[in-house]
Amino acid sequence: MSKSNLDSKKRIIIILIIVTVIWIILCVRVGIIQFVEGTKWKEKSENQQYVSRSITANRGTIYDTTGEIVLAQSSTTQKVTVNPVNISKENKEKVARVLSDIFELDYEKVLKKVNKNSSIETIVKRVEKEKTDQLRIWMEETNLYTGINIDEDTKRFYPYGNLASHIIGFVGSDNQGLDGIEAKYNDILTGENGSISKMLDAKGNIIGDSGEAYEESIQGCDLILTIDMNIQAIVEKYLEEACIDNVCTDGGNIIMMNPKNGDILAMATYPYYDLNNPYEINDQEIKAIWSELDSSQKSTYLQGMWRNKAVADTYEPGSTFKLVTASAALEENLAEADRSGAFCCTGGIEIAGRRIKCWRYYRPHGSQSLREGLMNSCNPVFIGLGQKIGVSKYYEYLRKFGFLEKTGIDLIGEAGSIFLKEEKVGPVELATISFGQRFEVTPIQMITMVSAIANNGKYVKPRVVKEIRNHQTGETQIIEPVYKNQVISEETAKQVLSMMTSVVAEGTGKNARVQGYNVGGKTGTSEDGVNTGKYVTSFIGVAPTDDPQMCILVTLYNPTGLSGHQGGTVAAPVAGKILSEVIDYLEIEKSE
Repeated sequence: MSKSNLDSKKRIIIILIIVTVIWIILCVRVGIIQFVEGTKWKEKSENQQYVSRSITANRGTIYDTTGEIVLAQSSTTQKVTVNPVNISKENKEKVARVLSDIFELDYEKVLKKVNKNSSIETIVKRVEKEKTDQLRIWMEETNLYTGINIDEDTKRFYPYGNLASHIIGFVGSDNQGLDGIEAKYNDILTGENGSISKMLDAKGNIIGDSGEAYEESIQGCDLILTIDMNIQAIVEKYLEEACIDNVCTDGGNIIMMNPKNGDILAMATYPYYDLNNPYEINDQEIKAIWSELDSSQKSTYLQGMWRNKAVADTYEPGSTFKLVTASAALEENLAEADRSGAFCCTGGIEIAGRRIKCWRYYRPHGSQSLREGLMNSCNPVFIGLGQKIGVSKYYEYLRKFGFLEKTGIDLIGEAGSIFLKEEKVGPVELATISFGQRFEVTPIQMITMVSAIANNGKYVKPRVVKEIRNHQTGETQIIEPVYKNQVISEETAKQVLSMMTSVVAEGTGKNARVQGYNVGGKTGTSEDGVNTGKYVTSFIGVAPTDDPQMCILVTLYNPTGLSGHQGGTVAAPVAGKILSEVIDYLEIEKSE
């Protein structure tokens, strides 16, 4: 074989080897792409071809008891998103710059989103149309549309700002309820999000003639509250006035409840906060040093500001709790309302070797009936009744009145009461319980107790929501009142109401009187903790007692003003002012 033929044969072999190696490499690469990296490339392809954007559903509207006054609603705003994989490399910086300029965002953070290898990134939510119009103009001028999306969004708005703030609550940046009714009924208020989807080619153009597929969002259900905004406004006006005038360092709260059906007509905790700016501190002193606080301290202050003390905090009720002792004693036939001289106050009473004083130990009340004992708020009278009732029977009435469990009101964060276990209660402990000290209950438990008395002795569960309306079906779900046990007889309830009327007419609660109406009530003063030097002053009442339409509880924490800290001089006048205006607003006929 000639040399030239041999060289030619070698070249052919080398070429075949090279082709074979290349073919093997290509097979291996195809195998890697197919079996090892297949999922990754499939996802990348889908990211480039299929794009879906979410349309936020409007939350349901929250109304007051009339079904007409809007307390919370969703308004339409705009949302801007980008599809990073569909924005060309040469345009990424340009897009990031205009987005950061128009919406006043950090350029580097926007650029990072635009450069991501993802199908969609949110640039900004809940912006006004004026802002997105600027973006639309830029897109037209530059003819750059691919990968930039402007869609409808929703923003929660509270027309009355801080009114009923601790009841309504607010939503977070993701449109989810974080507090109050917004959180408790979040699943009902939240609708179903819609979507916009489309198929794109490598250049970001829509594939085919179908265009965008649009799935409409579904609005959440509306809520009708039991809260009457006119009554709520009256309550908040006088609560704020009382806390400022009496220098209540720890604020206060007021609840008004319809005893016939458990409707909460008003519930206020002071100081209030702005629902439209829930992260803005309402304490000016704290606000001044806000930047110096760490995240944990900030969270603590915010949680305290949002806290609904009417349901989430406990307190020592003091003499207002004597209504429970009086109710149990009358129901068990251990006392009569008007038996003259049935009790004698000598300034104190000896219990298990310990003398417990009457608040007026320096000038004892002397001979009294039970009615007079309640009018005078005489501790020895109720200590004696507590001993007659006994621990076991007394705890039975605590259970009946709902003090050993939560009320179940439809608000988040409800606390439970703090009582000694029944088996640990001795004579001294029973004595202090009988006149309202050395245990703690919640304001909502107290207003529910007096509502049971006002409701002919029948317990009714408190509620804040009475109707749910479905936008899709047009159906309305009525939430019926929940009546529980008969705590005391109708006759006993009438006797207790009669004695409460005397307390306001002639006793310690006379500052709560309303001209032309029979108002019943009981004052209370207690220590806020042991040896703290702080006090809680309160008034609990019913109006009118001949046909109860409302119950009220005024609780003020640590009043340090010139009027002192007694329930009769501090809390009762507040209740009187509120009852007078609310009675006039409801156009209740005067008592005979």
